[in-house]
Amino acid sequence: MSLKRLLLGAALAGVMASAAMGTALAADLIAIITPSHDNPFFKAEAQGAEVKAKALGYDTLVLVHDDDANKQSQLIDTAIARGAKAIILDNAGAAATVAAVQKAKDAGVPSFLIDREINVAGIAVAQIVSNNYQGAQAGAQEFVRLMGEKGNYVELVGREADTNAGIRSKGYHDVIDDYPDLKMVARQSANWSQTEAYSKMETILQANPDIKGVISGNDTMAMGAIAALQAAGRKDVIVVGFDGSNDVRDSIKQGGIKATVLQPAYLQAQTAVEQADTYIKTKKGPAQEKQLMDCVLITPDNAGKLETFALAN
Repeated sequence: MSLKRLLLGAALAGVMASAAMGTALAADLIAIITPSHDNPFFKAEAQGAEVKAKALGYDTLVLVHDDDANKQSQLIDTAIARGAKAIILDNAGAAATVAAVQKAKDAGVPSFLIDREINVAGIAVAQIVSNNYQGAQAGAQEFVRLMGEKGNYVELVGREADTNAGIRSKGYHDVIDDYPDLKMVARQSANWSQTEAYSKMETILQANPDIKGVISGNDTMAMGAIAALQAAGRKDVIVVGFDGSNDVRDSIKQGGIKATVLQPAYLQAQTAVEQADTYIKTKKGPAQEKQLMDCVLITPDNAGKLETFALAN
């Protein structure tokens, strides 16, 4: 046998051995699809998933659906066509995403959902989400304390199509509504948007100049609210957010926003990739499809430990 054939045979044997040991080959691809990276939360998800996937030996395809279900469906088509071994997805709507995830499953591409769940079980391999109700209750309890259990307040709500918006709002009200001297004078959706929250807060403030607090469904809207309040010279209004972004961390440290609730975006994304890796190699999914990760209240006491949606030990 020639030396060339011996070397070729050895190389082929090495590839087969690597595959047998479950090592990801360079051609193995994981698609990571999230809302716009303009929101630092979604950017952190994408970064966390990409870092973990590359560490495990995968190529990555990072895509953005901009909360557009039609675009999301097209991106999943792209992932399928590119031969993705798995999809990590922060979806574009609890109901609107079901068909797209089913399409991927039918094509043999498993989906691992993060942050937002869908309203059908059994088509995604995993749905790894923050315990939004627990986190909202923690945020609401701090809000009540900061408000001194009384005063007029405003609630800014996220996108109505997003399950998390409703869960967080319910968690807030299951605490705040027990205090009769806390009166909600306005409740509006700002669709998770800082710009929209700024505009809505300006309008609300004109109609309700006596407000004492704002509780927000996410940090991006909280940043819009605090900017509008500061522009109006209202540094006395208490603002509480939800997410644990670096922007809100810095605002808390500077005495602006008073508190937020950390949901571990980076860890969720990395956990999803780890579970995808296990599934690719063994065809075994997690023990439970829906997995909840508890949230952590962030105040001036621990804000200094917060970095990129993770809390240092």
